[in-house]
Amino acid sequence: MPKIYVIMLLKVKYQSSKKYIRLQPGFTYLEFISEVKNKFGLPDVTELHIFDETDTAVEEDIFLELIEANPDICLTVCDSAAGDDLGIPVTGSRLSTGAKNKPTTEVSESEAAKEMVENALRIKPGGEDVLEEYKSEKSLQHRTRRQLVNILASHMTEMHGRIPSRKQKKKYALGIITLFPSLKDPFSPKGYEHFYDGEKGTGYLAWRLKTMSRSRDRRPEKVATSPQAQGPNRRRSTVTVPQQLDGDACREAVSFLLHCNDETVIFEKMKMTFQHRQNLVHDPQRTTDVLKTFPRFLDIKGLLNQDFQLLFGAETASKLLEKWEIAFKPKIIDEARHLTRSAEVHQLLKAAEKLATNDETNWDSDMASLLLLLHLLPPTAGRKRTKISPCDAVDKMVHFHKSNCSIDEHLRKREGKQPYILAVGRTQNNIHQFYIVVDKHLIPCQATSSLGAFDELFKSHYVFNLSYDESLVQLYTFVQTAIYSIDATTTSGSPRVCELRAKFFN
Repeated sequence: MPKIYVIMLLKVKYQSSKKYIRLQPGFTYLEFISEVKNKFGLPDVTELHIFDETDTAVEEDIFLELIEANPDICLTVCDSAAGDDLGIPVTGSRLSTGAKNKPTTEVSESEAAKEMVENALRIKPGGEDVLEEYKSEKSLQHRTRRQLVNILASHMTEMHGRIPSRKQKKKYALGIITLFPSLKDPFSPKGYEHFYDGEKGTGYLAWRLKTMSRSRDRRPEKVATSPQAQGPNRRRSTVTVPQQLDGDACREAVSFLLHCNDETVIFEKMKMTFQHRQNLVHDPQRTTDVLKTFPRFLDIKGLLNQDFQLLFGAETASKLLEKWEIAFKPKIIDEARHLTRSAEVHQLLKAAEKLATNDETNWDSDMASLLLLLHLLPPTAGRKRTKISPCDAVDKMVHFHKSNCSIDEHLRKREGKQPYILAVGRTQNNIHQFYIVVDKHLIPCQATSSLGAFDELFKSHYVFNLSYDESLVQLYTFVQTAIYSIDATTTSGSPRVCELRAKFFN
């Protein structure tokens, strides 16, 4: 890492306060961070993020080069990568002018960006291959998409220097989806955020540029996890809910449910106490008490489905089971054929295509297809900077348990509170009972198929206000936005999720 051997006074903004940071000759990035914390009175454990005057994230590897080239720059520091709510100023690059809102201007900008990207591909080695593949396939494989990003990032730095502006990166991203319409994400605001998101400083182009600018001292790539404010943790107004009980009447109903043996009455009383249950799961002090207060989830099948339907309505609740076989499963299998053929992927493809029906170690076709989706949307490095493989993440979604073994012993050994499927049977392709395990509690599935069990697994996050498991965020975000259409336009998906949605919907 280079050093600057002059005394510098660097202007820094944190929230609404601006101060000058005095930096001694030979200072390092870490010393700058330490001085900022000291100047603004921040705890040592605070994780800070730096943005330049265009609101682009400034990484450690380009920090010194940036301020050496722009000693009068004003850097914005915040303790969240989100930025907007923590004092990052709205600069001119974020403002929309009247001209930009005119359709003719938008068209001309898109066409100019398209022409720029196409010209770059025609003059750079490998670019013609990208154009030819899209022309014949109307899409790009993962390998070719990476080649596209590498070519354009290289062209961008040749034309605009090592640190292209936010506006320049947005133009390249716009040019990509204009030249290759099937790469446009139909669920994100502009359609190109998976290539470059100016608000977060993320996307394939941003990450490639950071990789190119790294020094020999490489750091792990920082990957933005999908925020869940618009997912299972969001407090929602109900779609269709019957008259609700409160006060003494509600307490009497809760007590009555403990001893009632009439399933029809149980379902009715659970409907009438739905709002009380929602208050419970969204209360941080009481959320873990829901299965103690309403233990009928543990012995009556279908109550989980009923609560989800009260939240979202019957149409949303049925989307996975209705759309899977025609709209998603064939596309997942087709896309998985382009994956690197590991032994696990090869086995899952055979099971998904029903070519290995006699192999007792294989899952059925639907579960195999869901696990192929996990390979297409693999785990990313989480908060602890650890990354696991899709094969290791499988057990966080579904666990096979032989019917002659103790379930209690399995639950005692299992760690973590995130829900997963416990499939009990003689072999993996012969399951006689599915359960959703929530914090070591067994909720029997109403479904008798693996697809129905996954449907209930997904719904359990919303019914009990449970975050997605860190290893399965990409998979669940795709299922949430692309299949159930829940918060589809407001949930921030990773570039991998956006890319797969673009392939499936274009």
